[in-house]
Amino acid sequence: MAWAYLILVGFCKIGWPIGLKLGWAAGGLRYGWLAFAILCIIASGGLLLLALREIPVGTAYAVWTGIGAVGAFLVGITLFGDANTALRWASVGLITAGIIGLKLS
Repeated sequence: MAWAYLILVGFCKIGWPIGLKLGWAAGGLRYGWLAFAILCIIASGGLLLLALREIPVGTAYAVWTGIGAVGAFLVGITLFGDANTALRWASVGLITAGIIGLKLS
């Protein structure tokens, strides 16, 4: 169950940058998106707490951060027009390999 929590934590971590990015517009703050970011932060912390009961802290933190980084990368490309280069994809592949390696070890 701890790994399920950790995967959910990773998805919550993706919500932080999305909420923060959309929470600021030319017209000022967009409070709904900022509230979404805050809720993702709280949910992420709570679920990480549950995952840490069974998963070593170094592994949990690396997986949590990795899922968030890969997810934010994918969202950035698909929704925000971030750069879509081979080097960026290769780098995300290395992060993904690290996540898988930590799970298997």
